[in-house]
Amino acid sequence: MTRTDWTRAEIAALFDLPFDELMYQAQTVHRTHHAPSEVQLCTLLSIKTGGCPEDCGYCSQSASSDSGLKAAKLMQVDAVLADAAAAKAAGSQRFCMGAAWRNPKPRDMPAIVAMVEGVRAMGMETCMTLGMLEPEQAQQLAAAGLDYYNHNIDTSPENYGNVITTRTFQDRLDTLENVRQAGINVCCGGIVGMGETRGDRVGFVHALATLPRHPESVPVNALVPVKGTPLGDMLADTPMARIDEIEFVRTVAVARITMPLSMVRLSAGRESMSEATQALCFIAGANSIFTGDKLLTTGNAGDSADAALFAKLGLTPMESAEPMRVAAE
Repeated sequence: MTRTDWTRAEIAALFDLPFDELMYQAQTVHRTHHAPSEVQLCTLLSIKTGGCPEDCGYCSQSASSDSGLKAAKLMQVDAVLADAAAAKAAGSQRFCMGAAWRNPKPRDMPAIVAMVEGVRAMGMETCMTLGMLEPEQAQQLAAAGLDYYNHNIDTSPENYGNVITTRTFQDRLDTLENVRQAGINVCCGGIVGMGETRGDRVGFVHALATLPRHPESVPVNALVPVKGTPLGDMLADTPMARIDEIEFVRTVAVARITMPLSMVRLSAGRESMSEATQALCFIAGANSIFTGDKLLTTGNAGDSADAALFAKLGLTPMESAEPMRVAAE
């Protein structure tokens, strides 16, 4: 039985373990539930960029930021499917599509549904992140065959208001519940390195690990400070502009231990991590990455760099089924 009753004190105690002991525990949990040398390859595409009315302090796509990012309309379905085909040819197993919206409008749903159906027809897993969802929108996406919906909690409940003011932490949980009720798998994680405390990282993991059902995917992002965003400007040229890499690995390891069946994804910020840090993350239980040259708006390591790293570490693209989805069948 997977635990969902972790206490903050228990999670804090995991963070405080000697590093070798934490890594041993994380690797033990990982090997119990996952193929140890397999990593899931995912590709992320921004299908509608910029102009978002939310004020997320880390995001260059917010209309309130001064990042210089030019807003664009929703991509045409054919263009999205062409990118999906290229991702599949490069070895990706999941195609994730993100739109910079507070929430999708009814007029947008037919195109969104067509994208999901088209990518599914290629034999790839589908994921969407479109902002907040109403129950009926979640049902529409479920009917189209959407495999995953991404909606991050971003940080601890206590730190949330320091990052975002245009929607509440409860709004996030409500969308997650709407997604769950529709029968769609949940992708939910957050960002570390936003100037938060260790206690906030404990609270972030605690919020995820005590959901009624753990997210099937847990992306752990390291903040990429973007000039013109509130957090990017605040943290620029300070020691806090980049999270300590050992602390980042600790966060991955604690996520693996507390959510043993979830896919833990090494997400944004990876392009600036050394190969050694990425290797430690894989040992700590990360078993999913975004591959390709770009995430939504920030750079990424790229397919060739990932292939070289995988060869060096003896890792292979994931072929086995995801444990939580197997358990649900």
